[in-house]
Amino acid sequence: MIELYTWTTPNGRKISIALEEMGLDYKTHQIDIRKGDQHAEEFVKISPNHKLPVLVDGENVVFESGAILLYLADKTGKFIPAKNTPQFWETVSWLMWQKAAFGPILGQTHHFLTYHPGKAPFAAEHFSNTTAKLYEVLDLRLSNHEFIMDELTIADFAIWPWVARFDRQKVDVSAYPNVRRWYEQLAKRDGFIKGYAQPLDVEAIPQIGSSS
Repeated sequence: MIELYTWTTPNGRKISIALEEMGLDYKTHQIDIRKGDQHAEEFVKISPNHKLPVLVDGENVVFESGAILLYLADKTGKFIPAKNTPQFWETVSWLMWQKAAFGPILGQTHHFLTYHPGKAPFAAEHFSNTTAKLYEVLDLRLSNHEFIMDELTIADFAIWPWVARFDRQKVDVSAYPNVRRWYEQLAKRDGFIKGYAQPLDVEAIPQIGSSS
């Protein structure tokens, strides 16, 4: 059985969502980053950078969420276009966009706007402005695609959990109607609901209010 070492973070949830959508059996191991579990000697053996999630599938140990999504897509043949087609590389490009830009920038926005407000005004403004630009990129993409691609892919699994933290980013998702439509559509899927609740069901999927 697949073993997933994870916590209730966007990067962790993207993998449990993928596992649920792919219909794979898996077991979760809670790595509580609040307690510093990510620095435990046994965990570092499978995660050299002290980061989660990590997936163990038999003899295969895969860390970094983008690599895990590609591994699962390759294992199942699901949620990714045929290899070496233009659609395949476009999907991979959007996956890397999340890994290189959307995730890291939004993470910094969380840091300065929610966890340490007022500590670094210049940084808060910079990351907030950059976050808005990234949402514009995503909204434009979704203006002529139902999902990131024409069909649901691992790129959606990667990006959606970060949008689910819109409250911590102080983002008015209603200002991005295509993002809102996509976010709410996926929030109704069983795989997203079940995956979001891993490894602990600590909160419901955030809903976008009429005035949010």
